[in-house]
Parts: sequence; C-alpha cells; structure tokens
Amino acid sequence: MVSKAESRARQPADGRAGRGGKPVARPGGADRTTAVLAGAVLVAVTFLAYAPVLRNAFVWDDDDYIVNNANLRSLDGLWRIWCVPRSLPQYYPLVHTTFWVEHRLWGADPVGYHLVNVLLHGAAAVLVWRLLVRLKAPGAWLAAALFAVHPVCVESVAWATERKNVLAGVLALASLLAYFRFATPEEDPAVGDDRARWRYYRLALALYVAGLLAKTVVVSVPAVILVVVWWKRGRIAWRDLGPLVPFFVLGAGLGLVTVWIERHQVGASGAEWELSFVDRVLVAGRALWFYAGKLAWPHPLIFFYPRWEIDAHEWWQYVFPVASLGIVVALWLLRERVGRGPLAAVLIFAGVLAPALGFFDIYPMRFSFVADHFQYHACLALLALAAAAAATVAARLGRDGRNIGVAVAGGVLVTLAALTARQAGFYRDVETLFRHAIDENPSSWIAHLNLSVHLQSQGRLAEALDLGREAVRLNPAEARAQSNMGVLLSRQDNPDRLRPGQLEQAIAYLREAVRLRPDFAEAQANIGTLLFQMGQGDRFRPGQLDEAIGHLNEAVRLRPDDAEMHSSLAVALIGNHQTQEGIEHFARALEIQPDNAEARYNLAVVLLGQGEVDRAIEHLEQVIRLQPDDSDAKVQLHKARAVKRQSRGS
Repeated sequence: MVSKAESRARQPADGRAGRGGKPVARPGGADRTTAVLAGAVLVAVTFLAYAPVLRNAFVWDDDDYIVNNANLRSLDGLWRIWCVPRSLPQYYPLVHTTFWVEHRLWGADPVGYHLVNVLLHGAAAVLVWRLLVRLKAPGAWLAAALFAVHPVCVESVAWATERKNVLAGVLALASLLAYFRFATPEEDPAVGDDRARWRYYRLALALYVAGLLAKTVVVSVPAVILVVVWWKRGRIAWRDLGPLVPFFVLGAGLGLVTVWIERHQVGASGAEWELSFVDRVLVAGRALWFYAGKLAWPHPLIFFYPRWEIDAHEWWQYVFPVASLGIVVALWLLRERVGRGPLAAVLIFAGVLAPALGFFDIYPMRFSFVADHFQYHACLALLALAAAAAATVAARLGRDGRNIGVAVAGGVLVTLAALTARQAGFYRDVETLFRHAIDENPSSWIAHLNLSVHLQSQGRLAEALDLGREAVRLNPAEARAQSNMGVLLSRQDNPDRLRPGQLEQAIAYLREAVRLRPDFAEAQANIGTLLFQMGQGDRFRPGQLDEAIGHLNEAVRLRPDDAEMHSSLAVALIGNHQTQEGIEHFARALEIQPDNAEARYNLAVVLLGQGEVDRAIEHLEQVIRLQPDDSDAKVQLHKARAVKRQSRGS
C-alpha cells in the first residue's frame, strides 16, 4: 500500500509515464483482444494436454467422495455437508457442494466431474498469468503455460477427489488478484476511490474464506502476500500487516479444525506419525528437494511414492535440510546482485508446501511422505521463477535471442504437454492406476492392497489373493491387509473355501486385524458374521454364537450409523432367538438406509414368522419397488397375502 502523499505524487493513468512525464494511454481494444486470445490459448493448451482425462473412470476414494456419498442425493444431504462434518470424508464443504450440484446434473457419470476439474485447472492457469502480469513479473504467460501443462499437476486434475486442490487454487489466486487491486490502487485507475478499494478487500477476504472451505492448504495466502510486498518494495511496513490480520485469524482457525479432523476422523494417528521434531525436519528438507526435482525432471511420477526410512543417526539425511537453509541464506546475501525475486520464489515455494512437509500429521503420510498433489499450489513459485529467468535472459540477447527463446519455450511446453497426456492415461481406471504404481514402486503395500480389493469386487479372486498375500508380506502390521485376506478366504465364491482349515485361516487373519486395530469396525463385523455363518445348522461350538454376537455388537458400537452392521447383528440375534432385539436392529438399519432392500426383506420375513402380516406386506411391497425383479420378495409377498386372506376368511 502507499500513503496519501505518495499517491498524490504519482502520475495519473496507470502509473507509467512517457517522455516528458506525459501519461501513457491505457491499453486499447487491440491489447485487450490480444489478452483474450492469450487467455484462450492457455485454456486450449490445457484441454489438449488433459484430453485423456475425459475418458477416465473414477479411482480410489472417488467412491467415498462421489459414488457412495449419500449426502449428494438429497436436499437434506446438502445441509449435512455444511453442518455435520462427520458425514464427510474430510470437512471441505464447498468441494462437496460442487459435487452435490453436479450429482443433480449428471449423476455419477465421471465425465462431468473430470471436465469441471480440467476447466478449473485452465481457469487457474489464466489467473496465474493475470496475477503475474499485475505484479510485473517477466515471462508471466510462459509461467502460466508451464503450470497448465506440467505433469506434476496431473494428480490434482485427473483425480476427481482432488477437486479440493483445483477449486482451492482458483479461489486463492482470485483472492490474491483482488487483494493486490486493494493494496496497489495506484497501478489500476479502475479501482477509483477508497470505497472501491475496500470492496476489493472484502472480495479478497471472501474468496480466501471460500478457498479455505475448499481446502485449508490455502492458509498460506496472507504469508504469500507479505513475501510479495517484500519482493516489490524491499520492506514490510506495519500498515501492510493490519488488513491481513483477519486472514491470519480465519486461516489459523480453519486450519486447526482440519488438523483435528485429520487426526480424529480421517485417522492420522498411530505409529506411522510418531516422529520426533528432528525426524520431521529431515522429512521436510528431503521433501523440498524431492518436489523441486520433480519440477525439473518429472519422471517417474507415481501415485504412491516409496516411504523414506528416516534415521536421525544417518549423517547424509541432514544434507537436505542444511542445503535448503543454505539456499535461503545464499539468496539473501545475493539479493542485491540477483534481485529479491529468487528468494521470494523459494520462500513462497517452501511456505505453501509447509502443511505437507511433515510438521503436521496428515493421513497420506502412512503411505509416503510425498505426493504430487501436495505441490499443486507451491510449484507456481518455482515455475514463475524459471519463466522470469528465461524471459530476462532472452530479452538481453536481443531479437535473435528472443526468437531462440520462443522456440525453446515452445519445445518445452510441447514436451511437458505430451508427458501430461501420457500421465493422465494412468488414471484411466483403478486397475491401470494401481498396476502402474506397483510397476514403479513394487514395495507399495497400499497399491497391492487396493488392487486386491478392486479385483475382488470384480470376482477375480485368484489375482486378488496373490496381491492380498503380497500386501500382507510387505506390511504385516497393516490391519486392513490382514482383514482383506480374511474376507477373500471366506468368500462364498472362493473356489478354495471348502478346503479344510480355510475358514479357520480366514478367522485368524481377521483376529490379527482386530489385534492390530481393536477399533477396526469392519474386521469386528466380519469376524462376527463369519463365526455365525460357520455355525449355522446347529453346528455352533460352545460359546461360538455368543462370540459372534459380541463382535457384531462391538462393530455396531464403533459404527452406530452403519446400516449393514446393524443388519448383520440383527440376523445373528434372531439366530440366537433374540427376535425382538433383532427386529429393533433391522428397524435401525432402515432408519439409516431406507433403500436397503436386503435388510427390508429380512425384516419382512421375520415379521411374517411373528404373525405381523400387515407390516410384512408393507416392507415386501417396498422391496419390490426398490428391486422389481426380486423373485424371492414376490414369493414372500404372495405368501403373506395368502395368509392375510386366510385370516380374513376364518
């Protein structure tokens, strides 16, 4: 910002002056047309690079965020998105609101969600360009183009769940643009008086809050503003801090909410996060160089990178944080010679990455300390620095230098776009993504486990078993890997299921899963269900039925809002002649999930056996509405109506 005296001393128009101090005319229609064309080219380049994404299916936790997200199916769900944080995988309500709107438009068709992500990424590239133009950074368009087509961004754009990143990026960049119109009105005659300036301030703050509600990683926006102010002026005055206080307060508040949810709801706690402060410094130093390296040489890019072994006793691991600090010190000492820009870019890069450098516990750290989507926002700083350096060198070389520079830049952009299109193809579907991850990182237990679960859902049990065993071998302390093997071995369609001891082996895997993680509700439920199935037909060993009910009760206690677990407990209770308690759990399951046809059918059969014919008929009619081809329900409904007619006749 500038004082009133400084403002009066400046030239009118747009802050530039011609010879003799005469104001330079503002850009005319031709310049505006050129700007529109330049922006359109950015968007077009983005679409060309990301064209394969539009053919892709959903992957990994897209099911939790979109396909199986009950909140997207009703108006009440929209209320839960904003007011019931535990109803979401993560509390990013603005993201889930966009999914809610899209679900109204095209249901669970992945094309629409991918198209919106690509559009948002293209919009972010345009905003990067306009922001750098406003800041008078050399090579602004080149920086935006590098961002648009760099393959490290593919994970954020091609993975529908990472709408968090692309939406938050657009909002954060728009907030920065609005803020600098507020903070430097002398560079923009359209801003006008103080009232107009403060409108831009309120807009910047509103966009920032919206960005936080999309993903709190944009908490760094006010710190970025201060670094930019220092870069432009060489100092930060007290008057620069005042307007940013609300930004810092709101960012800290929502950031703490995210930290709490990440730990207590998402599950970022346990042995994988038990790192000392020194360990975390070692992680952060190595991560900074990893991300910078991937920008310079984006190969290979993997969905699950290897998780580094951090050892504070190994001297070489200190090289990374020491070198990072050395870069900052060197750029500070050289700021008069090379300018403040390189140091500002490095500080912004590290600062924006800070939430993902290991100082805060985030769930993906159990798989790897790094991920491509972590640097989606941060990479802008180094890409802008590279573009500025290239533009500066080319300008000093004259016309021939500029022509060579354009040719080289074009070649780089075409190469990066081709790599992006190739990388986007790995997100074609779940199997392609995880097989690529295994090919590039054979030690990834999570890739083996996820692919095993996916193949199991397709009935490809032999392949799923091989991958499941490998996941257990790679990480025997992972409860989900143990549970997955238990489920695989106990499946009715498993050709080896009747092998002697097979079901006992399945139970052993599930018991190990519960031992490793006593709060693992799914494993508790699976043990209970399998014990009950093994004992049906009066083959229960002493205490087996009670043990089954105990595990199912524990599963319901851990997951009281899970309809399937209530249904499983109801079946076991009825098998133990606790009919009324079973009916109550069926009713609770239908309260949670009214369209659960299986639970409704089972409840109807029980009610029919209890002589409650009218209630049974009501439930069976609803089952047939839900599943018109359900022959069993039709038979039971015919039987119930016959009983009702007979009772009337008698």
